[in-house]
Amino acid sequence: MFEKVKDVERIILHSDANCFYASVEMLYHPEYAGCPMAVGGDPEARHGIILTANYIAKKKGVKTGQALWQAKIACSDLVIVPPRMDLYLKFSSMLREIYGEYTNLVEPYGCDEAWLDVTDSTVLKGGGRKIAEEISRRVKRELGITVSIGISWNKIFAKLGSDYKKPDGITAFTKENYKELLWRLPAADLLYVGRSTRNTLNRYGIKTIGELALSDPKFLERLLGKMGLVLYTFANGWDESPVSPQGYEAPVKSIGNSTTTPRDLENNLDVQIVLMALAESVAARLRKHGFKCKVVSISIRDNGLYSFSRQKKLERPTDITNEIMKAANELFREHYNWQHPIRSLGVRAESLVLSDIPIQFNLFVSEEQREKQEKMDQAVDDIRRRFGYFSVQKAFMYQDKALASLDAQSSHTVHPIGYFNGR
Repeated sequence: MFEKVKDVERIILHSDANCFYASVEMLYHPEYAGCPMAVGGDPEARHGIILTANYIAKKKGVKTGQALWQAKIACSDLVIVPPRMDLYLKFSSMLREIYGEYTNLVEPYGCDEAWLDVTDSTVLKGGGRKIAEEISRRVKRELGITVSIGISWNKIFAKLGSDYKKPDGITAFTKENYKELLWRLPAADLLYVGRSTRNTLNRYGIKTIGELALSDPKFLERLLGKMGLVLYTFANGWDESPVSPQGYEAPVKSIGNSTTTPRDLENNLDVQIVLMALAESVAARLRKHGFKCKVVSISIRDNGLYSFSRQKKLERPTDITNEIMKAANELFREHYNWQHPIRSLGVRAESLVLSDIPIQFNLFVSEEQREKQEKMDQAVDDIRRRFGYFSVQKAFMYQDKALASLDAQSSHTVHPIGYFNGR
């Protein structure tokens, strides 16, 4: 048996799909070629933000996170299409299939980004740049979208490389060139330097990654706490964190639905009807993509615009509708006192794992009953897939026709994995 060679410099790639949601939508909307286009909420609803925009729209001032009305002011001819998260997860899975042909060390960072450790693949596949170029060509040819890829000896610099040339660029930051190229970049480009941290650093004249790297680490710790030392390490290229293969962890952190209701909710029955619609949609998407959740959370906003969220850890991972509904309803009853009618509700499945994760049986829970519930949910999924969402519904939901007509599936969202998740 061969021993692994020690002290070999790692070759890490970071692949980032360019304007991912918008790029996928452009494949299905060729009529919008050459037009500013964005993916966002329903302009007719009482809420909605820009999730992503193509480069034409970005050049006209459209930004991720903008309210739809703000985006329309920036770009009056902007075309807005509703999000289709199932479609984006499908493309995300196809991206990971391509990455998996070059290494088994693939760590997703949300739906559209991933790190790849190709150190042990270079003997067969060639150097880091050759692998990056081949992945770039394949994604373009096989999926019809583009990726930007960064190459370095650590994950942080690899991610900076994927941001350096967009769209469809490949950038290598090496130990020979990183001070010349990378240290010139704004400190805000570094992972985890947000607006507040950037403003704090700017007050002390630290505006570039190089200035951050050359700062006194004790001063940074006093200024920013432990994160100051983390950023100091990142700026100097000393990040040694491994590229962690997926294992049983899901490639996204959570799947959730929220909705502004057709009318204000005034009692527990109103809330139960909406929570069931949301729980059904969340559970169906968990099953469709092979995930289970270990945490359920709800978000509430009343008609006075006061909002809050609460979460609950489950005894075991689940994708069963009734179990998610039960947890959501318990959270609501424990934490809301009906000072005002409710305007908006959300249900989110968090701490996702793959559905084939080993589960320890509970002697106090009927596994036979859980299996029946799983089969019933799958049967409902099949019926709705063939005949539409409203082809089968629970009887109690029809106690209010307006709320029963709510199609919660149209407001589905997914949330990316954070860098420090699990660390």
